[in-house]
Amino acid sequence: MCKMFKLSKSSYYHWLGRGPSKRWLENQTISSVIRDIFKDSFESYGAPRIKEELSKKGYHVSRPRVARIMRANNLFARRKRRFKITTDSEHNYPLARNILNQNFTVFRKNQVWVSDITYIETKQGWMYLTVIIDLFHRKVVGWSMSETLNTSDTIIPAWNMAVKSNDITKELIFHSDRGSQYASYGFADILKNHNALIKQSMSRKGNCWDNAVAESFFKSLKVEWVYKHSYTLRSEAELSVFQWIETWYNRRRMHSTLGYKTIEEFEIEMYNQKTAA
Repeated sequence: MCKMFKLSKSSYYHWLGRGPSKRWLENQTISSVIRDIFKDSFESYGAPRIKEELSKKGYHVSRPRVARIMRANNLFARRKRRFKITTDSEHNYPLARNILNQNFTVFRKNQVWVSDITYIETKQGWMYLTVIIDLFHRKVVGWSMSETLNTSDTIIPAWNMAVKSNDITKELIFHSDRGSQYASYGFADILKNHNALIKQSMSRKGNCWDNAVAESFFKSLKVEWVYKHSYTLRSEAELSVFQWIETWYNRRRMHSTLGYKTIEEFEIEMYNQKTAA
């Protein structure tokens, strides 16, 4: 009967009046915690991240069990959608060779920064988001939003934010696609004049995997946040993106590449390891 009606045995015994089983009570408690975590993640966490968050709260639950409870509660993380590509590689500026070559594993801060630009739609028109991400801890170290795709409105203010909060004392690879903003003389001169330790790197033409980390960031931003909103004003979109990057992504979001730790937790762990050594 239970199999036919897709019911658990504990639910059947509860209906018979024998009282809820220990497992049933556990599932009820865990379900409540999972719903809170799911809501707190802006409905973006799937079973793997929720399992890790439960462990931090003292609940040791397997991933399959978390997935079953989520399905029973109709909790489904948002799926990816396609997004617009902004790269304008049809220009006559000099191009840098691909130094990074898809080597996304780094061992210190300010070793490799990657950057990209994407569109965000508002009823006033497009906004353009430029980000710079440090591959070591995947933190967005610089970003800007603008109404144009001009170099002076996109990568330059994002770069200024990044270098303001980071002291570059060792070789840094700055990687991007071949977009005109990155290849422009204005930005190339900034890299050359800022510090001789900075090496510019660019993806191969038409190869999105060369800048996969930045692409992945934009997919997360769009799916977890932007697609849930309809922006009327450009200023509304800018404030919304600020909220996601600075209060969620950089501070509280767990990253699978960091062992399901937040950026802050990862930095503390690296600092403790360095101190112990």
